[in-house]
Amino acid sequence: MHYLIVSFSHKNSTLAIREKLAFVDEQAQLNAMQTLSAHPCITESMILSTCNRVEIFCSCSDTESASEAIFSLLSVHSGLSTQELHERADVFDDEGGIYHLFSVASSLDSMVVGETQISGQLKEAFKFSQDNGFSAHKISRAMSYAFKCAAEVRNATNISSKPVSVASVAISKVKELIGEVSGKKALVIGSGEMSVITCKHLSAQGVDVTVMNRTFEKAEAIAQECNARVRSYEELSYAINENELLFTATGSLTPIITDEMIKPTSFERYWFDMAVPRDIECDPSLWSIQLFYVDDLKSIVSENIALREDEARLSYVIVRRHVTLFFEWLKTLSVEPLIKNIYLRASDAALSEASRVIQNGYIPKEYSDAVHKATLQALKRFLHPFTERMRDGSDPMRIDTLIESMSFLMNEEEGSDLSKNSCTYYPKGK
Repeated sequence: MHYLIVSFSHKNSTLAIREKLAFVDEQAQLNAMQTLSAHPCITESMILSTCNRVEIFCSCSDTESASEAIFSLLSVHSGLSTQELHERADVFDDEGGIYHLFSVASSLDSMVVGETQISGQLKEAFKFSQDNGFSAHKISRAMSYAFKCAAEVRNATNISSKPVSVASVAISKVKELIGEVSGKKALVIGSGEMSVITCKHLSAQGVDVTVMNRTFEKAEAIAQECNARVRSYEELSYAINENELLFTATGSLTPIITDEMIKPTSFERYWFDMAVPRDIECDPSLWSIQLFYVDDLKSIVSENIALREDEARLSYVIVRRHVTLFFEWLKTLSVEPLIKNIYLRASDAALSEASRVIQNGYIPKEYSDAVHKATLQALKRFLHPFTERMRDGSDPMRIDTLIESMSFLMNEEEGSDLSKNSCTYYPKGK
């Protein structure tokens, strides 16, 4: 069994590329995971699709074959050639894959290092995969450790002491451009976490916020939570021309704002499109609009990274430790039932031999318990160095080979169920 991640992010792909790769609705994700599950080498899968990254995480028996299946799937999904996808993608397997997963969960691989939104997105992606039967024990184990790692990074460092998101970076950009924002009018379109964060930041700055969404009830709930107004989505073409600030973060497959909807105004406008695919498709120079997309926020992001450099170094130490602990734990799950079975076989052999010598009259019956204990102890002394070597194996990804070999040596038919035994075993050193 191997872990594999194929990653497209702000580090290796442009916004236009990520738009084509994005899985913007649940059905698209379901179709993709169904395709992957039909591949003979892939046992489990999940998809993380956000404005800054599209990643497919899977458990597989052959990383090369599985990665080709993923590239083929993404090529069909995006319309991009497999050659271009190969050239852009970061591919991580086994320990590298787990290290990358833990780094993403801990917000160390984010455009805004330390932002808290990615953890929630990762949990949602995992839950969706698990609820639909595409994630089982292997991915669940990795995700459990990933969230433990992320929690320790947050608690042991100051990297998230002042939560920062793409939304807050956008608002920082507004303040940089126009100074005081109190009293300004802002329109926020969308109902996801990005929109909620944006509304909260704007309201805290004294901005007059209006929320809009296709589903009025969702917009109304956000407005109540953030002390904002709510407006019908049917009035979109009017609202975009009545507010100085505009923030969009919808899940629309096509642009919701185009040149045809825009009218001249007597005031400067600052628009932030935080969606992937993009919500806004217009020529801002025609309308005196300063338009920013996700990738335009990188200068502020770079400052963020510099400020948190020391905390990030400490965070990576925590990530590396958790990766080591994770593989040691995996090794234990596989090896301990095997070791237990070896000792059970030894106990059966000791009992059988003690019974034989007693029955043949070689030793008086009153010594049967002592003979059994002595025989068992002799076998345990003999097995001890071998079982310790099994526990201390340096390469956890070779454990499967070890189990198969030992199963064959101990008897193929019985050994095939070794991994299903409980983890009660003879303690180390006994």
